[in-house]
Amino acid sequence: MLSDDYNEEMSFIPIETKKFFKNKKVLITGGLGMIGSNLSRILVIMGAEVTILDAMLPLYGGNIFNISGIEDRVNLVTGDIRDQNLLEKFITETDIIFHLAAQVSYIDSMSDPLLDLDINCRGSLILLECCRRLNPKTKVVFAGSRMEYGRVIYNPVDEEHPTEPLMIYGVHKLTAEKYHIMYFHDYGIATTVFRITNPYGPRQQMKHSKYGIVNWFIKMAMTGQVIKIFGDGQQIRDYIYIMDIVNALLMAGASSSADGEVFNVGSGRGIRFKEMIEEVIRVVGKGTVETVPWPNNYENIETGDFIADTGKIYRLLGWKARYDLTTGIQKTFEYYKAYREHYWA
Repeated sequence: MLSDDYNEEMSFIPIETKKFFKNKKVLITGGLGMIGSNLSRILVIMGAEVTILDAMLPLYGGNIFNISGIEDRVNLVTGDIRDQNLLEKFITETDIIFHLAAQVSYIDSMSDPLLDLDINCRGSLILLECCRRLNPKTKVVFAGSRMEYGRVIYNPVDEEHPTEPLMIYGVHKLTAEKYHIMYFHDYGIATTVFRITNPYGPRQQMKHSKYGIVNWFIKMAMTGQVIKIFGDGQQIRDYIYIMDIVNALLMAGASSSADGEVFNVGSGRGIRFKEMIEEVIRVVGKGTVETVPWPNNYENIETGDFIADTGKIYRLLGWKARYDLTTGIQKTFEYYKAYREHYWA
């Protein structure tokens, strides 16, 4: 099971990007999660030498099944990005690092802010320091979050929008972003930062609802549960399918035009929350919706409507999202129909 059928996905990747990664030594931190594992599968097809580093922390997305079929074509290392001695073993010969390892729940960041700080800030700083000391010619592409913006002042949100995060998770993601940009300016390390909107797609963990809301609703619909909407469901979000993210990562990794830049990575299309849920139910063929009041103090963390302006990444790299919400939900649903036993808690 090298790929479930990546012909369509490969057709969206520029030829020069495919050629660039052939025989490149690539390190993916957090590589057993949704983004990292889908990325690794495409890199294997393109002929890259892939090392996956994943701590397999129980609450997060690491899943050995995510690399089923390519186990003998990647180097899997179980380890933590906070382990400097371990990182040093791989940094020296690495051409490109896709830094995806993170504490991923904004909810947990508020209940355990020191863990979030340790993984999302200290972990990033350890990685960058290893690059500076041992291999300053390596390239690093970092996965940040749209939560770095905080409360939205205008839409669509471009990269110049103020960054005033409302939660610890966003504060630490923004801090890690600043580390990456500083290491580019001060030490010449080719770093690129993404601010990703709401990702979804195959190979995401389905054990809890703390992140990956589209996937979670797909699971609820598939199991015939009631999907609850806060308020009237009119809030707008930008949902981005996993293979669009993978394509953006690859294009940024292959282009010097991305060095030292911060990019929004989203679909550029705003979808009302209620419409997203209705589409999930339509595609899956079951599930029901119930509206409930907003929880207490929700206004303290609610960012407001969000649509990503992706003009910058299109101008510099030629990237744009290819998958609409219906297609993405359909592909995700088909995947979990086939492999649900590997993802359900």
